[in-house]
Amino acid sequence: MKMNRIFLFQWLPLLLLLIFSKTSISVKPHKIPRLTPLLKNILKDFNTLSNSSTTLPKEFETYFYTQTLDHFNYGPKSYSTFKQRYIINSKYWGGSNSSSPIFAYLGAESSIDNDPLSIGFLTDFAPRFKALLVYLEHRYYGQSIPFGKIEEALKDEDRRGYFNSAQAIADYAELLLHVKEQFSAPNSPIIVIGGSYGGMLASWFRLKYPHIALGALASSAPILYFDDITPQNGYYSIVTKDFKEASESCYQTIRDSWSIIDKIASTKDGLAYLSQKFKTCSPLNNSSDLKGYLDSTYAVAAQYDDPPRYPVTVICGGIDGATNGSDVLDRIFAGIVAYEGNKSCYNILPGQTDLGWDWQTCSEMVMPIGRGENDTMFYSAPFSLDEFIEDCKRDYGVSPRPHWVTTYYGGHDIKLILHRFASNVIFSNGLRDPYSSAGVLQDLSDSLLAVTTRNGSHCLDILTSQPTDPDWLTMQRNREVEIIEGWITTYYADLKVLKNGTMT
Repeated sequence: MKMNRIFLFQWLPLLLLLIFSKTSISVKPHKIPRLTPLLKNILKDFNTLSNSSTTLPKEFETYFYTQTLDHFNYGPKSYSTFKQRYIINSKYWGGSNSSSPIFAYLGAESSIDNDPLSIGFLTDFAPRFKALLVYLEHRYYGQSIPFGKIEEALKDEDRRGYFNSAQAIADYAELLLHVKEQFSAPNSPIIVIGGSYGGMLASWFRLKYPHIALGALASSAPILYFDDITPQNGYYSIVTKDFKEASESCYQTIRDSWSIIDKIASTKDGLAYLSQKFKTCSPLNNSSDLKGYLDSTYAVAAQYDDPPRYPVTVICGGIDGATNGSDVLDRIFAGIVAYEGNKSCYNILPGQTDLGWDWQTCSEMVMPIGRGENDTMFYSAPFSLDEFIEDCKRDYGVSPRPHWVTTYYGGHDIKLILHRFASNVIFSNGLRDPYSSAGVLQDLSDSLLAVTTRNGSHCLDILTSQPTDPDWLTMQRNREVEIIEGWITTYYADLKVLKNGTMT
């Protein structure tokens, strides 16, 4: 059963903490948070919390494909296989002879259990295109884990070596060709769609496999947050801007709070006082625990500042609306209560781990997110590559490859490189999303198009449409659909010419 977006937002703060990385990025800034849109996971996490399971509507059928373990080598281990899960909805499919495309959603760093329900872009527009819908699960997530459980796979030095983005998009290439064969649709064009990390995969897939994907919709894909392309503080600068635009006094209160927390924590009974002040479910061991929790709360509120609730406004409403005589920390806590609700206690450190993403960031997905002194509303927390490397060596016995993504996929001088080489990619971004700081925000060519909205948030355009959606969001989606429609029309015109033998 679908939950409406207002209800989902009531669970937003708790569920963020459940799916965020095992160590707060503010306590250890060299820890890189997951990218995938939070709301696509809420149904799953809500069901976990309520000890129930999600049952997809009957039009969504689950399949398992015998997938190649290693696409790039020919040693004996390379020929090993595993079962990769994919879900198909053929309810709207017009058939291979009806100019009907295939919409393929590329799974990212999570299970695909609820993608068919939460990523509504596909189902909302499938009737218009008579499209076949395919949802593909990323290797080592959900039910697509080679060698059993993820814990077992990551303990083995050899096995975890097959866990990377290049192998993942090669999986998608092989599996999509299988789907075309499965549905006798050799000439049906494929449009790949992804959000956040999945959006990066979608854009990279179009670059690497243009013979399989006609085009890509890459929503909120921070493909430029590698090496030194984007300033470290890009993410937190937009969080700061969002709060400052919502309320100057709210912004200033947050900015002032960090030093006050540290000052109180340094006193004899300071941590006990802060534990009581913020009603923490367990006593604070240091000020970093509390600061990390607040840091994550503000960052996620900005990242998912979706209508109609607008969580940044909710937090600032609580801070600014605190009773007369409230001190800075009273106002900060009032913002938390407004955001999370009035609870008997607040779980600062839930202790949830995210093993798959930890490995990905310790191998290739090295995104230097941090901030300096006084360049945001947050305390200083620069990204330290040296610390990051030491952590990864301690955890996995290997050093990350911080330059591999730009080596393999590119990123530097992107307009110069791609405007004559690549085509048919939509880079969509909401400019209130902190990750838009590393997105493609200007057209790179006539067919590498940036679709942005000033008030949009992270991956909002690919979520299910709602009656409360503002006009600018509806227009953004319609623009994306018109572009995709143009690609498909051109493709079938070219295919007709080719079949007639007149293509030059």
